[in-house]
Amino acid sequence: MQYALIIREAAEDFARRGDPAYRDGWVAYSKALGQAGIMTGGAGLTGPETGTIVRRKGEEHDVQDGPYPEGKEQLGGFYLIDVPDIDTALEWATRVPISDKGSVEVRPRLQM
Repeated sequence: MQYALIIREAAEDFARRGDPAYRDGWVAYSKALGQAGIMTGGAGLTGPETGTIVRRKGEEHDVQDGPYPEGKEQLGGFYLIDVPDIDTALEWATRVPISDKGSVEVRPRLQM
């Protein structure tokens, strides 16, 4: 079963991305997923200020520069993992090196 580990980070976390100690934790985690043979994809994302939002307004579209959504946590990236069950996915989620201001959402991939 495939699961997305959706990483949400605080603004301070985005600012720390240039810190080697912070980055090393993410590199180590990514390597662990790879060595376990369960990572099927994923990516880190640039800061929310680089995003652009497209909203549908009837037949028209409204385009606005970010950051969106406004909130304490913003999308920082994701991993796609292939593990036997939700319990295993949750175990890997607890190992994500987020700060105490971030979160990891675990969501099954839609099977089409």
